[in-house]
Amino acid sequence: MSNRPLVTLGETMGLLTTTGEGPLRHQRTLELGTGGAESNVAIGVARLGVPAAWIGRVGDDEVGRLVLASLRGEGVDTGAVRKDAGAPTGLMLKTRRTVVDRRVTYYRRGSAGSRLSPEDVGESLVPGAAVLHVTGITPALSASARDAVEYAVRLARENGVPVSLDVNYRATLWSRHEARSCLVPLARQADVLFAGEDEAALLGASGDHVALATGLARLGPAEVVVKRGPHGAFALVDGAGYETAAIPTTVIDPVGAGDAFVAGYLAERIAGAPVARRLRTAAICGAAACAVRGDWEGAPERAELERLAQAGAEVQR
Repeated sequence: MSNRPLVTLGETMGLLTTTGEGPLRHQRTLELGTGGAESNVAIGVARLGVPAAWIGRVGDDEVGRLVLASLRGEGVDTGAVRKDAGAPTGLMLKTRRTVVDRRVTYYRRGSAGSRLSPEDVGESLVPGAAVLHVTGITPALSASARDAVEYAVRLARENGVPVSLDVNYRATLWSRHEARSCLVPLARQADVLFAGEDEAALLGASGDHVALATGLARLGPAEVVVKRGPHGAFALVDGAGYETAAIPTTVIDPVGAGDAFVAGYLAERIAGAPVARRLRTAAICGAAACAVRGDWEGAPERAELERLAQAGAEVQR
């Protein structure tokens, strides 16, 4: 296994989660945690034994300190993180209106994370990475954050570092037109591209999951992975197709499952595993994340993978 890290960059926020169902105004207790797509992936690969580093900004506040403590506690390198005394760490609020209706609201305008810039990326970490992983969330935060992502991708390509892009479209951050104008050029520079079926359509692909992957591959990535939720996933790698079924699970909190899936795939890719193994591990990680509350807490360790893949496994003695 490579000792070079997965490197990623983006915004990680404080996460406030209601402990019961119903309108927020009737809740009396909130749990405090952290979450962010890119750092979720970093934690996921670290738990699978792959070094990981996260680049970002946090406020010089208690929530920012919690973010750093959480990431460091999971073995993620935060040496490149900057504390921004001029802006707060962002917040997101996760509520459950009913058992099945979950909503996430963001309070990130003017946050430290949205002030991410190319200067934060530096020139030392990315060139030594096993993979640079970026998402479509960060470039939507601000012009400087978009510049940071584009700079990191350019730096990776100049140094022969594979680039991974998860579309991760967020309608609350930008329009489909704005997203497409930014993400299509990024997809053309990616070696590995992850997209949900609706996100594949955003980038111009159409048809069933095989056709979607084929359409995305025409943009340039040698590896395209279409995430299909309860229907599993399909990968098109160097023209060959691979498919995996979803792992049966009880869905407690689906937020973060896509990040866990990506972490599983990339960790196995960095370890040199074949595509079928990458997809299976990704599916196990996604299912495990769904079954636990929190954005990243359910990400499995490598020793747990096969047990978690067994449907109905409940008691270990």
